[in-house]
Amino acid sequence: MNKYILSLTLLIVLFAAMNLPAENSATFFREEFDDLENWKPLHFPKIEAHTKYLIEKEVNGNVLKAESSSSASGLIFKKEFDVFEFSKVKWRWKIEHVFKTGDATSKKGDDYPIRIYIIFKYNPDKASLGKRIRYGIAKAIYGEYPPDSSLNYIWANKEHDKKYLPNTYTSAAMMRVMQSGDEGAGKWFEHEVNIIEDYHEAFKEDPPAVASLAIMSDSDNTGESSSAYIDFIEVFR
Repeated sequence: MNKYILSLTLLIVLFAAMNLPAENSATFFREEFDDLENWKPLHFPKIEAHTKYLIEKEVNGNVLKAESSSSASGLIFKKEFDVFEFSKVKWRWKIEHVFKTGDATSKKGDDYPIRIYIIFKYNPDKASLGKRIRYGIAKAIYGEYPPDSSLNYIWANKEHDKKYLPNTYTSAAMMRVMQSGDEGAGKWFEHEVNIIEDYHEAFKEDPPAVASLAIMSDSDNTGESSSAYIDFIEVFR
């Protein structure tokens, strides 16, 4: 799915509200999905079937439901944030089941019932000469720079012996397996990550300062179906 990362970034640039939050705030945002006003849909060229995202009411409040069936699309948050100011992300999710033929090490299996992207904005002032040339060509073709890199937090179909896996489409996207398999299917799990620490471990360098966030459920490669839920997602200090 990271073959679509350029499209994702272009839409983020198109929709992003560029104002960064005030430094005295402890939380950049906490989304509890009363509605989807803070999000925009992300549709990919050549992908006709779109994952459905809707709000469902539960006893303790609303949740976001993603229904994927041989489909791919996402939701992108409208604002960017400074990862050195707001370095932590926390969320609560559950899935119906994983994809049987999913495989994080194969392009044919690069599907996940749920994943969360942290997408880092390219900064030409801090790039090497070679990178500036490559990204300059991309901007000339597409009108915008592609992302510098991304962290993907995924629910994989099986365990992996490495904490971070390069996406099969691009090494600029590193995936961290937060959970795997069907053992926890149908149950809520809460996770908290530190963006800067994860970026250091995955890429062996400091991350770009500005990032955005996206949610995706995709099954276009495997042709399978599943549902996933997010109770809340929060970006904070």
